[in-house]
Amino acid sequence: MMRSCTKPIFNLFCVFIFLLEGVLTQNTTSQVNVGVVLDLDSLVGKIGLSCINMALSDFYDTHAHYKTRMVLNIRDSKKGVAAAADAALDLMKNVQVQAIIGPRSSMQANFVINLGNKSQIPIISFSATSPSLTSLQSPYFFLAAQSSSNQVKAISAIVQAFGWREAVPIYVDNQHRESLIPYLTEALQEINTRVPYLSVISALATDDKIAEELYKLMTMQTRVFIVHMTMSLGSRILAKAKEIGMMSEGYVWIMTDAMTNLWRSIDASPIDSMQGVVGVKSYVPKPKKLENFTVRWRRKFQQENPDSINSELNIVGLWAYDTTFALAMAIEKAGTANLHFNKPDISSSSATDLETLGVSQNGPRLIQELSKSKFRGLTGDFYFVNGQLQSSVFQIVNVIGSGERRVGFWTPENGLVRQLDLTNTSPNTSKPKLGPIIWPGDTTLVPKGWETPTSGKKLRIGVPVKGGFSEFLEVVWDPLNQKAKSIKGYCIDVFDAVMENMPYAVPYEYVPFATPDGEPAGSYNDLIDQVYYGNYDAVVGDTTIVANRSLFVDFTLPYTESGVSMIVPIRDNKEKNAWVFLKPLTWDLWVTSGCFFVFIGFVVWILEHRINEDFRGPPAHQIGTSFWFSFSAMVFAHRERVVSNLARFVVIVWCFVVLILIQSYTASLTSLLTVEQLMPTVTDINELLKNRESVGFLDGSFVEGILLGLKFDKVQLKKYNSPEELHELFTKGSANGGISAALDEIPGIKIFLSKYCGKYTTVQPAFKTGGFGFVFPKGSPLVTDVSRAILNVTQGDKMEQIENSWLKEETVCPDVDPSVSSSSLGLESFWGLFLIAGAASISALIIFSARFLYEQRHVLFQFRSETSARRRIRILSRIFDQKDLSSHTFRKSEVRDHASSTCSVHSIGVVGSSQNTNCPPSPSSCSNQTDS
Repeated sequence: MMRSCTKPIFNLFCVFIFLLEGVLTQNTTSQVNVGVVLDLDSLVGKIGLSCINMALSDFYDTHAHYKTRMVLNIRDSKKGVAAAADAALDLMKNVQVQAIIGPRSSMQANFVINLGNKSQIPIISFSATSPSLTSLQSPYFFLAAQSSSNQVKAISAIVQAFGWREAVPIYVDNQHRESLIPYLTEALQEINTRVPYLSVISALATDDKIAEELYKLMTMQTRVFIVHMTMSLGSRILAKAKEIGMMSEGYVWIMTDAMTNLWRSIDASPIDSMQGVVGVKSYVPKPKKLENFTVRWRRKFQQENPDSINSELNIVGLWAYDTTFALAMAIEKAGTANLHFNKPDISSSSATDLETLGVSQNGPRLIQELSKSKFRGLTGDFYFVNGQLQSSVFQIVNVIGSGERRVGFWTPENGLVRQLDLTNTSPNTSKPKLGPIIWPGDTTLVPKGWETPTSGKKLRIGVPVKGGFSEFLEVVWDPLNQKAKSIKGYCIDVFDAVMENMPYAVPYEYVPFATPDGEPAGSYNDLIDQVYYGNYDAVVGDTTIVANRSLFVDFTLPYTESGVSMIVPIRDNKEKNAWVFLKPLTWDLWVTSGCFFVFIGFVVWILEHRINEDFRGPPAHQIGTSFWFSFSAMVFAHRERVVSNLARFVVIVWCFVVLILIQSYTASLTSLLTVEQLMPTVTDINELLKNRESVGFLDGSFVEGILLGLKFDKVQLKKYNSPEELHELFTKGSANGGISAALDEIPGIKIFLSKYCGKYTTVQPAFKTGGFGFVFPKGSPLVTDVSRAILNVTQGDKMEQIENSWLKEETVCPDVDPSVSSSSLGLESFWGLFLIAGAASISALIIFSARFLYEQRHVLFQFRSETSARRRIRILSRIFDQKDLSSHTFRKSEVRDHASSTCSVHSIGVVGSSQNTNCPPSPSSCSNQTDS
C-alpha cells in the first residue's frame, strides 16, 4: 500500500495504514513454535538453516492467507550427541515446540527420536540417513531424505557392470556409519562379488593411522574401494591415498552419497586427490524454479557466510527447504486447538527433566497431516511412505577437474542406464551402459579390479605329492636337503602355458604338499582344504572338479576330459572246437536256410516236371534230383537244364540269395578263425557287488567315495599309487588279495592302457565329473582370467604339444565292446532276402497253377457233379504226372522220334533190296539193321 503512495502529502497516512495492517495480521494469525537443532558451525548446518529460513519466507509469501505462522527456535548441537539431546530436551520442556527439524547426524537423531516419541513431538530430519534409524519404528520420526540403504543397489550395479569380483568397503568407526555395511555386503553378495575385508577407520584417526590402514589395503589383491564416511574424514583418506600412490591406474574409488553430495563444497586443495573417483547421489531435476532458487540462495548465503567461498547448494539443502514447506502445511491443516502440553503429575523436587517432560496434545494430529503431505517441491514429488521419503533415482557422477560429469543413472525399475526415461517403467533387459569414465591415473581403460599385491609376494601354488602317474605331476626331491629339486608334468606344463596367456604377469611358486621327509601330507581333499584355510593361493595338479569341493573353493574351467570309468582285464573268447564252422550263423538262420533249400527244390520240380526229362523218372530219382539241384546251387554246380521261364526266374533269385549267404558266411568264419575275440572279464559292476570281489582305486582320490556310495565294503577296496601297482593287483586277482576291476578317471585310464595295451579295457558304468581344474580361493578374481586363458590354450597348438609330450599313446589299443555277446549272423540280417526268394517262388507257383488249370479246363468240365473232390484231385495229379506233349521240348523230340521210326520200318520192308532210301542214317537204324 505504501508503494501506491507516491505523493509526499500522503506519506504519513500510508505509514499509518501499513502499521495498522501489520497489527491486524498479527492479531488474526497464531504463532506455532518449531525447534531447529543443527550443527551451526558445520557446512551442512549452515546450508540447511539458510534453506529453512528461505523456505519459511517463500511459503508465507505464497500463503499469506494461512492462519498459522511457524516460529523457529534454533539451537546449536555443537557436533555432539549430548548437546543435541540437551537442545531437544530444552525445546520440548521450556519452549514447548510442536515439532523439531533436525538434528544433523544419525547418532544425534537416535536419542532425539526417543525424546520425540515420549513427548509425542514429530522429529523431522533431512540429513540423518542411517538405515538403523528406521528400525526404531517410531511414528513420530520422519526421514525427509533418502535412506543411505537405498543407494546400495546402485553401487552394486556399478560393480556388476564392470565385472569386479571383489570390493572393500572403507567406513568410519561409529554405529550409524556401520549400519550401512550389512546392506552393502548383502547387495554385493547377490551379484557374486566377494568382500574380503572391511576397512574401519576411526573418526579421530591421525594421518599416520590412515596411512597405516591404506598400506594394509595395498598388500591385498583388491583394487575396488567403496568409501562411506563424512566428507571431512573422506577427503583426508583420499588425499593420503594419492600421496602413497593409490590414486594411480588400476584403482577404483566409489563414494557413497554422504560424500558425493558435499564434495564440491570443500576447499580446493583436496579436490586434486579425487580425480577419477566415481560417486553416487540422488538425482534432482532442474526446472526453472530450482535455477531461480539457486541464484537467490547463493546470494543470500554469501551475505550470511562471507568466509564460505566454494559452497554449493546440494541435495541436503533442498531437502531442508521441502521439509519446511511440508511442516508448515501440516501445522496449518492440524490447527491450533490443541497446542498445549499435558504435564505429568510429579511433585517430587528430585524428578529429572525426562520425568517432568510434558506430552503434546497436537502431536498425533500433526503426524497424520505430515503423513498425508504431498506436493511438488524443489526435489520433485515430496511425500512420505511409512515415515520415509520415497525412493528416487540416483545419478552416477565422475569427478573430473574441479567439477563432476554425469555418466549415467540408476532407477529401481531399469537399473543402470545412460539416459533417463522416467516414462519407461518396464524392466531393462539390455546390458547396463554408462558414459565414458576417466579413472584414477587419468585413463579411460577400465580397471580389472585387482592386482598382484605390491609387496611382491608370489602366489603359493600347492601341488600334490604322489608316487605314481608321474606323467601328470612329479616332484623330484634333493636327497641332500629334502627340498623339491624340480616339479614337472602335464599339469605343470598346462598351468605354465595358461599363465603365459594371462593379460598380465602373475608371479607364483610351486609348493609341494608334503611332510618334511617328502611324503604326502594328506589326500587331495586335504590339499584343497589348505586353499580354503588360506595356506595356499591355488592348487595345480590332477584335481577333479566335484560338487562337494566347490562348496569351499572355486575351480577354473576344466582342461582335460571328464568322467570316471571301470577298468577290467580282457580275455580271448575265440572258439577252439570241431564245430566252429557252425558259429558264423545262428540256429534260426541255419534252419531257415535249410527250409528254403528244400522249398526251392520243390518249386523247381513242380515247374519242370511236365516239360523236362531231367525231372522225370522214378519217385526216388525225382526227389534226389530236386534236392541235388537246390543244394548244388551253393557251389553253382548243378548239371540239370532248366527249360521253364518261371523256373529260371526262381533260380536266378535263389542264386542271388545263396551268393549273399555264402559271402557273409565266409567272412564271418574267417573272422572267427583268424581274429582274436577279446572280451572283458566283467561287464557289470553289480557282478562285483554280488560276488563280493575286490575293486581298486587311486590312493587319495575321490573315487573312494563313489565306491562307498555304491555299497562296497571297505574291505573290498584296494588302493594303488601307480600303473605298475594296478597291474600287479590285476595279476593277483580278487581271490589272491588283488582286484577284479578298478575305477579311475579317464586321463589316468589312458595312461594305464597305453602301458598295458591289449590286456585291459574299460566298461560301464561311466560317472560324470568336471575333469581336471585349477583350484583358487572362493571368490578369487583370478578364476575368470585363468579360465579364459585355459580356453585360449586348449584351443591352440600348445595343448596338443603338451599332450604329445606327456600323454601320447605309443600303440593303438583295440576297442572292445562288451555289449556284443556274439559275432554270429542272425536271421534279422537276411529276412529281406528270404522274403524276396519266397515271394518269387510263390508267384511262380501261382502262375503255373493258373495256367495248368486253364489248359485242363476241358477235363474239369467233364466231371460230373457227384464226382468227389478227392477223385478230381487224383485225376488232375495223373494228368500233371504225364508229359506235356504240347511243350516245345517234347515236340522237338517227337519229330525226331517219328523220323527215326519211319526209317526203321522202311528198312525192314525192303531188306535185300538194292534201292536206296532218302532217310538219313542214324545210329539207331544202323544198329537195327545190324541186329536184323
